[in-house]
Amino acid sequence: MQPIEKESVQRQLQTFFNKEVYVHLETTNGAYASHFNEKVMTVGAFIRNAKVHIKQGKITGDHPYRVGLEMEIGWVYAEGLTDWELNNQGQLLLAGHDFEGRLAVALQLSETPFA
Repeated sequence: MQPIEKESVQRQLQTFFNKEVYVHLETTNGAYASHFNEKVMTVGAFIRNAKVHIKQGKITGDHPYRVGLEMEIGWVYAEGLTDWELNNQGQLLLAGHDFEGRLAVALQLSETPFA
């Protein structure tokens, strides 16, 4: 992965507009959380291969970044994104890594289901 370049990511996001695509979205502090500190709450969310129709979307912010994707009846939103790549299957992979390089958030789009 490489650091996000807003214009490049926006161009890639646009290739998924007005199509049914598969979304992977996850957030985590799971293995990185302090499970023995009652003042730290462990949180996470995970969805894989949700099939959605994306109407439009945009990347905003100044490192870390936010991506919002408008669907027919709602939104998908990810914040804290730092890195991206377009893999050889045409899947757009966006991730947010903390200062130690650990994954905190991932948003991925594909025209085919994720393995």
